[in-house]
Amino acid sequence: MAPTLVRQRARRAQSSVPWPLPICAAVGLALAAGLCMATDINQANEAELDSVRGFGPPTTARILQERTKAPFASWADLMRRVKGIKQARARQLSKEGLTVNGQTYPTP
Repeated sequence: MAPTLVRQRARRAQSSVPWPLPICAAVGLALAAGLCMATDINQANEAELDSVRGFGPPTTARILQERTKAPFASWADLMRRVKGIKQARARQLSKEGLTVNGQTYPTP
């Protein structure tokens, strides 16, 4: 084999990505996707609701209290039953990943 060809192959071998890197990248993307998953208000526990940006302990408590009466049927039902959640806040919460029965807040 010619010395030039040997050097080219050696350079290619050095520049290739080590095999664990693609696996680590795939696992990292899967974990990140899991963190960005939607939180359904009818399924989430207290800790999951508290983790939604825009909710604090008082709002979470009101949601859990209302949810014991009946699950939320829609965003309109949620806004009617939980003090402090109106259209603007519902839109923001939906952007943060909150859903009601798997539905995001409808945009106008």
